Amino acid sequence: MTAQRQERNAWRRGIALIGLLAAVVLGSAAMAQAATTERVVVNRHTGLAIGGFDPVAYFTDHEARLGDVQFEASASGAVWRFSNSGNRSFFLARPDIYAPQFGGYDPVDVARGVAVAGNSLLWLVIGQRLYLFGREQNRDAFAANPEQFLQDAGQRWPELLSTLAE
Repeated sequence: MTAQRQERNAWRRGIALIGLLAAVVLGSAAMAQAATTERVVVNRHTGLAIGGFDPVAYFTDHEARLGDVQFEASASGAVWRFSNSGNRSFFLARPDIYAPQFGGYDPVDVARGVAVAGNSLLWLVIGQRLYLFGREQNRDAFAANPEQFLQDAGQRWPELLSTLAE
């Protein structure tokens, strides 16, 4: 083998090693990002929780209202948007109240032992807590018997939560 050929092969191995290292580092970063968000439903591309809707507006305005990029906050591995700074402050003081229950997963499906993302436009506030639903039928069933669904979902949530990445 000529010296020039050996040099080219060494160069190729070096490039391959750099590519492998980059894949490992970037892959780990991507896995870490995903791992911090699966317990809360987020958009995998933007990192936004509940589709960018203001979680406090469900309580104060009684409607699903899109948040504004100028009023963002990070909590629970997600980016949350708010329609004003007051709502952001309320949320940061009490995310346990304002964040959707069960991480934004549909409580009817959670009661069945399945994690299905809720839709920000299909929601209810029951007992001063926000619930998001994947289907209208689930929202209607929950509204008719919230106590039973909350009991069943509450029993299944810890085990289901353990299957979701931290």
